[in-house]
Amino acid sequence: MALIQCDFFSEALGLSTSMTVILPQTTYTQIGMETRVSGGKHPTLFLLHGMSDDHTIWLRRTSIERYVAPLGLAVVMPAVQRSYYTDMKRGGRYWEFISEEVPALARSFFPLSDRREDTFAAGLSMGGYGAFKLGLSHPDRYAAVASLSGAVCLDSLMERRSEEMGNIFGSREEAVGSRNDPMRLAADLAASGAPSPAMFQCCGTEDFLYKDNVRFRDHALKLGLPLTYEEGPGEHEWGYWDANIQRVLNWLPLEGKQ
Repeated sequence: MALIQCDFFSEALGLSTSMTVILPQTTYTQIGMETRVSGGKHPTLFLLHGMSDDHTIWLRRTSIERYVAPLGLAVVMPAVQRSYYTDMKRGGRYWEFISEEVPALARSFFPLSDRREDTFAAGLSMGGYGAFKLGLSHPDRYAAVASLSGAVCLDSLMERRSEEMGNIFGSREEAVGSRNDPMRLAADLAASGAPSPAMFQCCGTEDFLYKDNVRFRDHALKLGLPLTYEEGPGEHEWGYWDANIQRVLNWLPLEGKQ
C-alpha cells in the first residue's frame, strides 16, 4: 500500500488543509502484507474522524492500512476540525468541503473511481454522523455508509454541547428537523422512494451514545431503510473501533471480494 500525506488548498474553506490517503499497491516481496489491486480506478472509502481527532488518527489508532490491503480499497481521510461535517453558523463551510470538494479533489489527484458502486463512507462518533449524513443526503453517490458509535441524534447533541453546537448548527429550533439532522434525512430518503445506500450501524452497550444509537436504529428500521445494526459490550474508545472497522470492511459490498 502507498501512504500519502496530501496538503492542499480548499476553496470551500479558504485555507490550506490536509488529508491522508491510502492507495492500493501490488507487491510481491513485501513481508507480512497481502495486497490486491483491481484493474482500473480504485474503489474508495471516505473514512471520517471524530470530534477530538484529525486526519491522521485512524492510522495512529488502528491497522487500517493492513486491513484494506487485501481488499484493493483506497482510503481518503480528510481533516475537518470540530465542524460536525457542517456548513457552520460561525465557521467554515465544512459540508461543502466534505460532500463536494474532497471527493472531487481526491479524484483529480489520485486514480479513484467515481462510480456509486465503488464509493463508501464510514466514521466514528462525529464521523459516524458525517458518514450517515453523506449517504442519506446523496444516496445516488454512495453504495454503503457506516457509523461506529455515531452521534446520530442531533437533539441529544444540542443538549450535551449546547454552546459549541450553537456555533455549528445555530439554535436548537434551527437544527433539529433540519437538513443537518440524520433523523430528518432518513425520513426524507424513505419518503422519496430513491434507492438507499446500504447502512451499517454499531455501538457499544456501555457507550454514552448507546441510547441515541438505539433511537436511530428503531427510526431507520421503521422507515424500511436497509440498516444492518450490531451492538455488544464496549465503550467510546479505540479498542472497540479498531475491532469494528474490520467488521465494516468485511460488510462493504466490494465488487470481486472473496
